[in-house]
Amino acid sequence: MIQVKIDPRILETCPDCRIGLIRATVVNQPTCDELWGEIEAAANGIRQRYQLLEINQRPAIAGTRRLYKALGKDPSRYRVASEALCRRIIKGLGIYRLTTLIDVVNLVSIESGYAISGLDGDRIKGDTLTMSVGTAQDIYNGIGRGLLNIEGMPVYRDAEGPIATPTSDEERTKFTEQTVTAQININAFAPEMSLEEAVNWMAELLKKYAHATDVETSIYDPNK
Repeated sequence: MIQVKIDPRILETCPDCRIGLIRATVVNQPTCDELWGEIEAAANGIRQRYQLLEINQRPAIAGTRRLYKALGKDPSRYRVASEALCRRIIKGLGIYRLTTLIDVVNLVSIESGYAISGLDGDRIKGDTLTMSVGTAQDIYNGIGRGLLNIEGMPVYRDAEGPIATPTSDEERTKFTEQTVTAQININAFAPEMSLEEAVNWMAELLKKYAHATDVETSIYDPNK
C-alpha cells in the first residue's frame, strides 16, 4: 500500500481529515449496463433529494469547500469534482458513460459526496503521496481541462510532481483502458457517508465490475 503524508498547513485548517485508500489489480473496460444502472439510480436519488443550491451544503462537499477557502481558492470557480457531478445531474446535463474504473469512482463520489482521486498506480512515481498546497509554479494538466491553476488547492504529489486535486486529477496518472493497477484515494475533509463504508463499498464495486484481485484497503488518519 502506498504511503500518504499531509502537509501541516492542511491539517491546521482541517485537523480531522482522513483519507480512504484502496489499491487493487484490475481490468478496466467500457462500463457495463449493470454498473450504469447503479449510476442512474444514484443520479435519480440526487435529483429527488437536492435542489441545485443545496448541493454545496452536503457535509462532505461543504468541508472541501471550506478547505479551499482557507487555502485561498474560490470553490465556486474551481468546483469540487463531487459537487460538479451532482450539479450536472440536477441540471439535467447527465454524466458521461466512460470506463469501469472512472464510473465506479463517480458512483461512490455521487453517493458519498467525497472528492475521490482515481489514479493509475503504475504511473505513480515513488512509494509516497504527499498532500500539500498547490503553488503558482505548479504545472498541472487537469483531465480534459488543459492547464489548470492549482494554486491554493490541496494537491497530491508523487516523486515527480502534482497528480491529483479534489477538482480534477492530472493527465499523467489518469485511468486508461490499459490500467491494471488502481490507486483510489477517498478524501474526507468532513464526514458524510462513513469513510469505512465508502472504502468497503469501493472495494466491492471493484471486485464486482473490474475483476479486482489483490485488493488492499486502509484509512489514513493523521491523528493516530
